Amino acid sequence: MNKISGVLFGLVLALFALCASAQDYAGVVKTAKGTVSAERGAMRVPLAPGARVNQGDRIVTGNDGYVGITMRDDTLLTLGPGGVLALDTFGFDPKTHEGNFLASLTKGVLSVVTGLIARRSPDSFVVKTRLSTMGVRGTEFIVEANEL
Repeated sequence: MNKISGVLFGLVLALFALCASAQDYAGVVKTAKGTVSAERGAMRVPLAPGARVNQGDRIVTGNDGYVGITMRDDTLLTLGPGGVLALDTFGFDPKTHEGNFLASLTKGVLSVVTGLIARRSPDSFVVKTRLSTMGVRGTEFIVEANEL
């Protein structure tokens, strides 16, 4: 019985870890066309509809690509061709709608429709480019960043 209890306990812990990591994703790819990938550390992962993106991911679209992502707070991101967007910080509590969003657009065009984070706490939603930092107050906007 001790061996079986130990195995069952291990399985329960593994299941808890799997459920916890499933909640840690930042958003889900809804549309993708052309070359779209996420750079995660040294790995480059192709993105297709249904794929999850995480805090720390660097989203890259090829010259033929674009991607639409719905974040867990219902923020909508659309990154156009030749884009590079880093999801620097993302945290969201679905019960309180509190969280934070910090993304850095290095290159390309990004369209944003803000979600619950910006509505609940406008100072917690920020998009950076090389030349500016935008605090967003719950709205829709488009920003373009070009390489210097």
